[in-house]
Amino acid sequence: MTARALSSAVACAVVLTTVLTAGGSLGAQASPPPALPSPKAVAPIDLTGTWVSIITEDWRYRMVMPARGDYASVPTTPEAVRVADAWDPDKDEAAGEACKAYGAAGLMRLPGRLRISWQDDQTLKVDTDAGMQTRLLHFNVKQAPAGTPATWQGFSIATWEGSRAMAAARGAATRPAFGNLKVVTTHLKAGYLRKNGVPYSENAVLTEFWDLHKEANGDQWIVLTTYVDDPKYLQQLFLTSPNFLREPDGSKWDPTPCSAKW
Repeated sequence: MTARALSSAVACAVVLTTVLTAGGSLGAQASPPPALPSPKAVAPIDLTGTWVSIITEDWRYRMVMPARGDYASVPTTPEAVRVADAWDPDKDEAAGEACKAYGAAGLMRLPGRLRISWQDDQTLKVDTDAGMQTRLLHFNVKQAPAGTPATWQGFSIATWEGSRAMAAARGAATRPAFGNLKVVTTHLKAGYLRKNGVPYSENAVLTEFWDLHKEANGDQWIVLTTYVDDPKYLQQLFLTSPNFLREPDGSKWDPTPCSAKW
């Protein structure tokens, strides 16, 4: 055996010994990393419970049916005005589309109550008594699964933003909790931003930031900042900020079907 071949054999033996010492055998697998805490476990804020909408913004568009042609404060495109001017609630109901104003991009502006709970450790569920709708906010997903159909509530991807959530994602020790919830919703059926037919298209993207505020008197508020992006019907982002007050229980919960005429 040449000196070069002998050197190579020795090197291989050293490598093999190292592998066997570290792993026990060539086929040994490294231990999987510990599972990260679930989104439910690391939630920086508690949104569960029953909440009632407090109408302080755009009262005349949200508490009563706006008149046809009343589109003030919505940055509509000419095409949106054309569609809205053709709004016919009787036609919507006859077509089985009474819920067009109850899709995710308009739902949170309607008067009523939210009932928020965890469907499982990865999914936050938001039920509304107005229109009897259910939104599912999915954590730990990057995009909607292939073939996801368009629906009134679309597909929502949720992310905690804040110290506790970020620390858990890095596997670090939990720090005092603060933060908010970000939700991005796509795969929406075309619907209405307002009950009087102001439209959003099936390509609209709804982005929301859910913040929890606690008052000195014990009141708790959700301040929901929403952005609707829809180049077809909006000249710029449509920004709103509906507010919800936590109720002590669900005794005032009043499920009401969708209506195109209220």
